[in-house]
Amino acid sequence: MPYIPLKKKEDIGLSPYELKFRGKKRTENVRIQVIDFDLEEIRETEIHNTDELKKYLNTNSITWINVDGLHNEQIISDISSIFSIPGDILSDVMEPSSRPQAEEFDNGFFVSIKMMEFNEKKSRVAVDNLSLIVMDKILITFQEEKGDVFDPVRDRIRKHKTKIRTSGADYLAFALLDVVIDNYIYILGVYGEKVETLEGKLIMNTNKETLKIINLFKHELNNLRMDIKPAKEMVMSLVKLDTDFIHEENEKHYKELLDNINQAVDLLDYYREVLYDELNMYHSSMSTKLNDTMTVLTIFSVIFIPLTFIVGVYGMNFDNLPELHWKYGYFIVWGVMIAIVLGMLWYFKKRKWF
Repeated sequence: MPYIPLKKKEDIGLSPYELKFRGKKRTENVRIQVIDFDLEEIRETEIHNTDELKKYLNTNSITWINVDGLHNEQIISDISSIFSIPGDILSDVMEPSSRPQAEEFDNGFFVSIKMMEFNEKKSRVAVDNLSLIVMDKILITFQEEKGDVFDPVRDRIRKHKTKIRTSGADYLAFALLDVVIDNYIYILGVYGEKVETLEGKLIMNTNKETLKIINLFKHELNNLRMDIKPAKEMVMSLVKLDTDFIHEENEKHYKELLDNINQAVDLLDYYREVLYDELNMYHSSMSTKLNDTMTVLTIFSVIFIPLTFIVGVYGMNFDNLPELHWKYGYFIVWGVMIAIVLGMLWYFKKRKWF
């Protein structure tokens, strides 16, 4: 089951400007990595002191600062001071349980979304709260722990002198969000293949194990829904955001995000409907099996009613039962009972009761 951060009791009533970590610590040390680049050159480094970040102010290059770990309040406070980011924005960054959102402030805009990665070995989804602060030529990303899905974007920056190196921090933010949403679609596709395979198995064989698998998939898709549905609302808000920090030539790319998240939501709804159909199919199949069983038991019961009556009559202890003294009475009774059974089976078959 993916990690779902919850609000702690002691966090209730805190000021929205207080820089206090409100989640579960998921990494021991905070790591700050910087990729600074322009059309001709790329510089990658790891920051060990927040004062080193000051040199990235007022440069002509594009700077991507990635922070892994949200629990060090001093580091977050230093970033707030260096880049003039309002406290309420970074307070939201330090609360992983917050819903995906998009918000503008004086010198940039803030976006948060749930980042998902499918672990092939464990066959489960890891969820990390991702926050992006986009300013003029500076992008700052915050993650709960080390490891992300952004290697394809890093490779594009390293290998290609293309649009990603020249189109600003807002385009870089779009590229990261695009990867996040593409992973939604990929993960839903993985679950979709399993759901559709399960439908074939359901037709061939229905048992309690199948019901467990259906309920497991339903639970997993409901967990995905908790993160993907709010992400759609965030993207819609982001597209409508009237900000100078998204260049006009990049606005079309943010609209592409809306198309992609709509595709993800459509897939999610489709596979949830398929699961509910499979659940109904399972119950219908079990009801059919139960009806078939009850039909067989009822037929046997009906057949044995007259046989029980005959045996009961000749099991009475009256002296005057003439058939008891017949030489072939036993065989005659057996013949009558067999004839009754065959006659009833013929009748039931004719009426197509089984």
